[in-house]
Amino acid sequence: MGRGRVQMRRIENPVHRQVTFCKRRAGLLKKAKELSVLCDAEIGVVIFSAHGKLYELATKGTMQELIERHSKYTGGPQLPDKPMVEPMVCHIRFVYKHISLQSLRRN
Repeated sequence: MGRGRVQMRRIENPVHRQVTFCKRRAGLLKKAKELSVLCDAEIGVVIFSAHGKLYELATKGTMQELIERHSKYTGGPQLPDKPMVEPMVCHIRFVYKHISLQSLRRN
């Protein structure tokens, strides 16, 4: 017998919230790797924790190459040749918002 449905709301207990974040982050990255291997897809995943820590996965090449490819495809802003942390983070947030807006428009 399966588990019951989990309510999608914020977990109030900080310890439980952190444990859930770690487990689900690992599961998400594992699924992304599996999708990449099974379907020969190039996948980039960026996760910012509640504490501002960055977790990323680029299945082929680097995250910067994937973002540059995305920018060329969508006509978005190009990354500088010398990657700097702050512009890179801002660009990742821009790309995320852009992707989110596109998915909302499709639905």
